Amino acid sequence: MLVITTILLAAGLSQRMGHDKLMIEIKSKTILQHAIDLLHRLPTNKIIVTTDEKINKVHIPSDITICINPTPEEGLSKSIKIGTKKAVEKALNKEPISHILFLNADQLLLKPEDITPILNAAENNPDKIIFPEIFSKPTSPTLFPIKYHNELINLSSEKTGRYIRDKYKEQNLVITPKYHERFKDIDTPEDLSDII
Repeated sequence: MLVITTILLAAGLSQRMGHDKLMIEIKSKTILQHAIDLLHRLPTNKIIVTTDEKINKVHIPSDITICINPTPEEGLSKSIKIGTKKAVEKALNKEPISHILFLNADQLLLKPEDITPILNAAENNPDKIIFPEIFSKPTSPTLFPIKYHNELINLSSEKTGRYIRDKYKEQNLVITPKYHERFKDIDTPEDLSDII
């Protein structure tokens, strides 16, 4: 039986946006709150990695474990390491885990049904690194079997999960999304205007 922990990565500095993109309001909610609401609806265990400043501006349901990244300037790898360590720590405290799903907070249009095929694919392919591709380009969310946790925890500052995915290409399983436009992330003002 698969036991998946989803880690919402929400501590970025939004350098290409010029200000904190996760605090932008869309339909009366911040982008971060939309991401938290999506996380809450997933049939997995749940962790959010964010900052003190952001956490005070959103509502976090009680089923989501909060991890604070005190140094987001160190890059995405810092949040990956913090979240993975917490997932492993919870597993040692009798909350089993078979996989970790990394979810980016800036994919505003994602719905639970977009993520379900990734989770379902793991049922028959439990040893695979599973992720969607849009026009032959890998994108998030990405599902890692727990056997990669040491490598995730020990990522160097300039590397992300992409490094591990590319290192073990023979273990990759690609999912083709039904609605590829929902997987677009928001990095620039132009990306935001395309979505809204």
